[in-house]
Amino acid sequence: MKWMRFKLRTNSDAEDVIISSMQDIGLEGAQIEDHIPLTAAEKEQMFVDIMPEEQPDDGTAVLSFYVEEDEDGTLKLGNGKTGTPEEISMGMKGIMSDLAHWGTNVGQYVISVDETEDIDWINNWKQYFHQFRIDDILCIPSWEKPEEKSGEKEPTLVFHIDPGTAFGSGMHETTQLCVREIRKYLKKGTQLLDIGTGSGILGILSLMLGAEHVVGTDLDPCAIPAVNDNLKANNVDPSRFEMILGNLIGDPKVQAQVGEEKYDIVVANILPVVLVPLTPAAVRAMKPGAVYITSGIIDGYEGQVADAMKKAGLDIVDITDQGEWHCVVGRKAV
Repeated sequence: MKWMRFKLRTNSDAEDVIISSMQDIGLEGAQIEDHIPLTAAEKEQMFVDIMPEEQPDDGTAVLSFYVEEDEDGTLKLGNGKTGTPEEISMGMKGIMSDLAHWGTNVGQYVISVDETEDIDWINNWKQYFHQFRIDDILCIPSWEKPEEKSGEKEPTLVFHIDPGTAFGSGMHETTQLCVREIRKYLKKGTQLLDIGTGSGILGILSLMLGAEHVVGTDLDPCAIPAVNDNLKANNVDPSRFEMILGNLIGDPKVQAQVGEEKYDIVVANILPVVLVPLTPAAVRAMKPGAVYITSGIIDGYEGQVADAMKKAGLDIVDITDQGEWHCVVGRKAV
């Protein structure tokens, strides 16, 4: 699959209005390169080991729009139309000229066009995701076959995972911390609530390990097909996993669907900025004696999460770590 890239040099202040305006000619979405400093909240939400060095903001930006190219050289736009590189470039220049006419500072708006490599942009990321283990559980992507490695014991459980393009693969330390804690507290017949379930890794593994039923919540509609695909890949009855779309923190409808005092385990692998306000709602969903397993917590924030649990009436029963990531577990009184 080949793509044409239309690269536009402009001003960072005009990024949003330009991207929105380009939809009129069928250019949907853009790669943004600028030097606008990240906010503290944005930095907190980045799962990176080393924060890249920030360069001084010079007010410029580069927007790249990608258009799929057919074998005959025609380009397929998002509005169902087709066009040549020259026609698309002229359309872009017309939009930029109009924006400048109406007072938007778009700079010199230099446009260049080039052809990318023959790459499947949707699936190319798969080359970096290979099978891995969480202790004795082998997690294997749907496009690989199990490999025997000398010196390794045969896994007690094989979990087939396809994270899709929107969710994590399960390789992150926080997911592995949650899996280990779930195994500590899970019993046959467990009712589990997985908040921010994503592709369903934690919930589906719990069912395979003996849980009776899982409810997963997520804000992203893509979670539904991702969970369904992974249930099918692991031959797990889909009736055992109920998906709810919405925000448990402030949506009464979602809170009613989730219910109160229904779950033996509640797990949330989310960032502390979400875990803290989420905790009261999570505690309401827990049965007496249930545990609340949280991760996504980088060094220095585990105290905030533990304090939120204590404030909500939980006892802290476990704090584990892997590298710079932490998992905090609280228990509700019987």
